[in-house]
Amino acid sequence: MASSTTRTICLAGGCVFALYVGWQIFDRFHAITTLRAETARNAIPDVQVVSPKPGPKTVSLTLPGNLDAWYQAPLYPQASGYVKMWYKDYGAEVKAGDVLAEINAPSLDAQYAQAKADYQAVQAKYNLASVSADRWHAMAKSQAVSGQSVSVADANLKSGRAEMEAAEHNVARFEALEKFKTIVAPFDGIVTSRDINVGDYVSSGGGEHGSNGDASQMFTVADMHKMRLFVSVPEVFSYVLKPGMTADMTVPQFPNQTFKANFLTVAKGYDPNTRTAVTEFIVDNDDHRLWSGTFASVKLTAPTQGGVYEIPSSALVFQEPGMQVAVVDANNKVHFRDIEVGRMADTATEVLNGVQPTDRIIKNPQADLLEGEEVHVVQPAKGYDGATEEIEG
Repeated sequence: MASSTTRTICLAGGCVFALYVGWQIFDRFHAITTLRAETARNAIPDVQVVSPKPGPKTVSLTLPGNLDAWYQAPLYPQASGYVKMWYKDYGAEVKAGDVLAEINAPSLDAQYAQAKADYQAVQAKYNLASVSADRWHAMAKSQAVSGQSVSVADANLKSGRAEMEAAEHNVARFEALEKFKTIVAPFDGIVTSRDINVGDYVSSGGGEHGSNGDASQMFTVADMHKMRLFVSVPEVFSYVLKPGMTADMTVPQFPNQTFKANFLTVAKGYDPNTRTAVTEFIVDNDDHRLWSGTFASVKLTAPTQGGVYEIPSSALVFQEPGMQVAVVDANNKVHFRDIEVGRMADTATEVLNGVQPTDRIIKNPQADLLEGEEVHVVQPAKGYDGATEEIEG
């Protein structure tokens, strides 16, 4: 009886041991299988994809600008002397021909008087040569003198005429310089600068104002019935610059008022350092509220080019061949595609060529992603990473 009980206990213990060993083998096999599956799953990177969106119908760009007068003339003296008097100060409205200042030029006056005296002397010599030539011709008719003498008399007459004409032109030159003693406004406008005082010495030509006799400009006169607005427009936006285009302009002194600017012309050449083109607009300014040299903020709005799509800037891949995006095909394989980009911003970039609205583009491609590599497309929780739109899975 005892032997039978012992046998039963041993048999039961063997069954329990066999079950334990079997469970250990099964548990290890399951762990290995699970690890293999997880390793294989982790070998395929998870990616989030987005589809290109059509670009906006209009595009706006705000750029700095600078206002300049319609016409602006710096006035330099053409006669050297001392400022006798100035008559127009800063901000004075002037008409064409209005006297701005007068110059006292005694040296020029003396030269003018000398030129007139020289002319009178040369004129007297010419009159004498003319009388002499007439007499020689009269005597030549009776053959009282030689033909050589008559030729000499004619030559003296021609020489005297040339000297008289030269002296006459010299007098006319000094007459013109005498007029430059009076500084007048070249056109209707406003005096925006006066760089002289009574008694200052000014010399003809340009240069810095100083005691050594050199003189800077005397006045600046500006015609401000219209203003020229200069804006440096980026290369990627220059396609909108054409006749009929308008811009909205604001200036610091009138922050709540918008001025309309009309397109005039563009330089048709880019600055290689800034990749911008100087563009000129016209702003009406009949009331003279806008002043020359004012900084302006200019908003340009224009229709966009057709066929333009927007993608997140994080989807761009910078490769040696150029700008690319990583596209996932129907078999979840990655392919890198060349694209042509337009305007770039922090969050979104315009793509001019290379994408279609049905493409699945990886939003944040990993740096080690390879061509043809298999990926696992996932859909993040709504609101994660700023994603509120539907993401293809």
